[in-house]
Amino acid sequence: MERSREESATTVVTIFVNPRQFNEAADFERYPRNEARDIAMCREAGVDIVWAPPVDEVYPPGFDTVVHVGRVAEPLEGAARPGHFDGVATVVAILFDVVGAERAYFGQKDAQQIMVIRQMARDLAIPTEVIACPTVREPDGLALSSRNVHLSPSERAAAPVLRRALLAARTAFEAGERSADRLRGIMQEILGREPLAEPDYVSVADGRTLEELDSVEPPALLSLAVRFGATRLIDNDRID
Repeated sequence: MERSREESATTVVTIFVNPRQFNEAADFERYPRNEARDIAMCREAGVDIVWAPPVDEVYPPGFDTVVHVGRVAEPLEGAARPGHFDGVATVVAILFDVVGAERAYFGQKDAQQIMVIRQMARDLAIPTEVIACPTVREPDGLALSSRNVHLSPSERAAAPVLRRALLAARTAFEAGERSADRLRGIMQEILGREPLAEPDYVSVADGRTLEELDSVEPPALLSLAVRFGATRLIDNDRID
């Protein structure tokens, strides 16, 4: 919101918990919602318009279209959450069309989502420019996420291990390590020291295609998904 205000005459915020991008109904139901707080934050940030539609306004009766993005949507979150990016691409195409913005701002924490949305906009000739904003973090390095509220105190204390694992791999790369397997191993080793962390995946992938690498040359994306009890967190670090 702050960056949009700096660069744009008008800022529109969309607030919509999209049922089509959740793999499990229970996950959708427990996803944190606080529209009054969100709107207050938008007002404080100087937002001009908030669009917070009900589900049947975005998907009216008879809606029967899916936007499916190809290869870049298949690995990582696409493999872990089948159909997730179909839901993302479909709703973002609708939001882009309704708002008609010149620019749209997304957080770098969802790096694959940004790549999927850019591919979708490019292929469908949608003129909205997709801009990635740096991940905002807590002082201990944990990426801000709506899901953080579900962490117990002990899980919250353990969760910064994601950032430590990514930074350890980056440090090794900057020291000259180019083996993707060794960088994956470094992340896995750091995660393995935290008993509450249950890794879903660790990845060292091409920063343009998300294909897993053998030897690392920029651009590359270090990423991981880790469960703490019932809460699943993701994070990443780009090597450019």
